[in-house]
Amino acid sequence: MGKSEKQPAGPFPTTRLRRLRYHPAVRRLVQETRLDPAQMILPLFVRSGRNVRLPINSMPGHFQLSPDQLTAEIQEVQELGLGGILLFGIPDTKDATGSDSYSDQGIVQQAIAEAKKASPELLVITDVCFCEYTDHGHCGVINDRTGRVDVDNDATLELIANQALSHARAGADMVAPSGMMDGMVGAIRTRLDAAGYAHLPIMSYAAKYASAFYGPFREAAESTPQFGDRRSYQMDPAADPQQALREVELDLAEGADIIMVKPALAYLDIIRTVRDHFPGVPVAAYNVSGEFSMVKAAAQRGWIDERAVALESLLALRRAGASILLTYWAKQAAGWLA
Repeated sequence: MGKSEKQPAGPFPTTRLRRLRYHPAVRRLVQETRLDPAQMILPLFVRSGRNVRLPINSMPGHFQLSPDQLTAEIQEVQELGLGGILLFGIPDTKDATGSDSYSDQGIVQQAIAEAKKASPELLVITDVCFCEYTDHGHCGVINDRTGRVDVDNDATLELIANQALSHARAGADMVAPSGMMDGMVGAIRTRLDAAGYAHLPIMSYAAKYASAFYGPFREAAESTPQFGDRRSYQMDPAADPQQALREVELDLAEGADIIMVKPALAYLDIIRTVRDHFPGVPVAAYNVSGEFSMVKAAAQRGWIDERAVALESLLALRRAGASILLTYWAKQAAGWLA
């Protein structure tokens, strides 16, 4: 055999892959997937009032907070070295168009101001949608003129742009449109640029599925649809992954800076597909409420080790290709990793 020819792998026991697992220091040395609190974003739910800290029953350890309660939360986020927060608002009054969402005195706008007062350097991301703000619980303006009740995509775009601009004026560092309206990223990018916010990045919920894993979130955000469901605008879990790639490609063309896949654990294949097809584009994964609450419930019954399962789940998201993790475990995970 010539020297230039490839040598075959040695037979057992010359080749023993367990050698790289035998010593903890060696295992750490050869690890390729790592978790860092700076990669994690903590979702927070804010409602009107003062000294409000209402437990979310289906999401142990999480609360609906009044804006004045954000200071202590933000201090903890900073001490743990988390990457930032994602704000959701629950208004006092809901209406057909979700007007509180684009009011400069709206609940999220108040929360942004409080967050920035507590920590000017904290990364504050805002969810841009309507389901928490509308009296019908859907993600936009309802159109029943055709005889089929559905969200009016194009009528909603104007309001989405208004909402994003209002968040920018309040001091948000990034906006995250989640309604799955066609053209939403372009509408927001055009409005922000025209108003002098060309620097503000957009993290688009580009591949967001109509998932059963959102149940606890709907309690937390008080956003359950009053009729029907969201399958006419959120993606079908049974759709070909190529549809997710089309959604991502369109959002990038419209000006998205970061792409999100939601949910996360049941869609690891989508995260990997997006990562492989769009190298260099930051990919976020939203580890959603149902994924969180199932582990919490099983751990409370002693069926699983919460810490081990949570960290393994987050590692799976990183291994699949996510560089940003939106997770309700953010604070706990940061403590475990310290």
